[in-house]
Formats: sequence, C-alpha cells, structure tokens
Amino acid sequence: MGISDKFDNATDKIGGHAKEKTGEATGDDELKAEGKGDQTKGHLKDAAENVKDAFKN
Repeated sequence: MGISDKFDNATDKIGGHAKEKTGEATGDDELKAEGKGDQTKGHLKDAAENVKDAFKN
C-alpha cells in the first residue's frame, strides 16, 4: 500500500469520525450516518489494500 493510499484511507476515517461526532452533538442523524459510512469506506479500502499487498508477497 502506498503512502498516498494510507493517507486517503486515514482521511476518510478521521473525517468520518468528525462528521459522526458533529452529527451526535447537533442531533443530525443524517450527518452521523454519513460519518459512519465514511469510516466504513476507509476501513474497507484498507482491507482491500491489505489483500492486494498479500498477493504481491
């Protein structure tokens, strides 16, 4: 996994966490759900990159 991939995935997870917490604080369930979705996207991208790396080795 390249450094830019790691950065992009971390950005998705961190940004998603921030959205989720903002949604919780403001009572915005849509923003909260969007944040959880962004975090999940980051985790899935990490998993896909790990699978690719496993096959390279």
